[in-house]
Amino acid sequence: MAKNYYDVLGVSKDASDDEIKKAYRNQAKKYHPDLNQGNEAASEKFKEANEAYETLSDGNKRAEYDNPQPQGFNFGGFGGGGGGGGFEDIFDIFSAFGGGGRSQSARQVAEVGTDINISMTLSFVEACKGVHKDVKVTVKERCKECSGTGAKNGTSHATCGKCSGTGKVQYVSNSIFGRQVSHRDCEDCKGTGKKILEKCTHCRGNGFVSKNKTISLEIPAGVDNGNELSVRGYGNHAKSATGSNGSLVIDITVTPHKLLKRKNQDLFVDIPISFVTATLGGTVEVPSLDGTFSQKIPEGTQSGTMLRIRGKGIKTKNGRVGDLYLNVLVEIPKSLTRIQKKDLEELSESFEKKQYSKHRDYMEKIYEISKEK
Repeated sequence: MAKNYYDVLGVSKDASDDEIKKAYRNQAKKYHPDLNQGNEAASEKFKEANEAYETLSDGNKRAEYDNPQPQGFNFGGFGGGGGGGGFEDIFDIFSAFGGGGRSQSARQVAEVGTDINISMTLSFVEACKGVHKDVKVTVKERCKECSGTGAKNGTSHATCGKCSGTGKVQYVSNSIFGRQVSHRDCEDCKGTGKKILEKCTHCRGNGFVSKNKTISLEIPAGVDNGNELSVRGYGNHAKSATGSNGSLVIDITVTPHKLLKRKNQDLFVDIPISFVTATLGGTVEVPSLDGTFSQKIPEGTQSGTMLRIRGKGIKTKNGRVGDLYLNVLVEIPKSLTRIQKKDLEELSESFEKKQYSKHRDYMEKIYEISKEK
């Protein structure tokens, strides 16, 4: 029984076009033949994902797949029927992973090497202010000895007889939905359209060689935990001579700050102060991205007061500047001595009710509630 295309991509039947496209990209990255050489199971899953996406990415084909007609369901080949829009989408995605297309020449023009994925951990300040980082990666570069063909001297190859040089072979199968036609990479030539007669000794017929490189990166200010940065041209090279490098994809992890927190370009910090400072006013030390600075606390500041300091947040390259917010928390001392308690009681007696406006309003409402009974 044919596999359900929604199950192949791991999405629900009511998945949106974007969800289907994202699911396909994840499957293609995971099972791409270049990353799973010699793994037949992965190769088969890659083909299944291609076949599923070809249908589900095209509105007409998807509708026909969801509601098959009695005479049977016909997928059609690349570029045939179904509106054509889905084909262009899938062709773009195939090219991003070094996959197939309508012809060998078109595939080579669009071919892009696979991406290189790395993880990078930044401190809170590095992420907010931006930082220069040198990273070491292993890159697949096109073999110069054979110009990426995998053949000795770049000429020892012939047109594949199974696919006639197209790199694609048509497969026909029958299912409960009817006759299904799909196009897959030729197994004999691995989708290249050519068969190597004598392998290049430098790259052993792979068409590329691995090299260790150190890449200098400028991480922009304002990146956050979980962000993914993509640097075009720093990934693996495509096998074809006309292809280009993939991207270097960086998964960012940001370690938390001891005091500061962020939301977009703004920073937040809790500032505990004594009840004396809150009453009389004073200064406190406040953390920022550039170290600490002194901040004046106004007389009579209440707990929970939010003080805003403009321009002390995150400054991004596009000119956006955030602010720093101080959440003032008045701390009440514990374990007072007998003398301290007596002094406070004497001091409290000297205060008038109007000096406690919130307490006064509260007691007035309590009185009103009691009278309602």
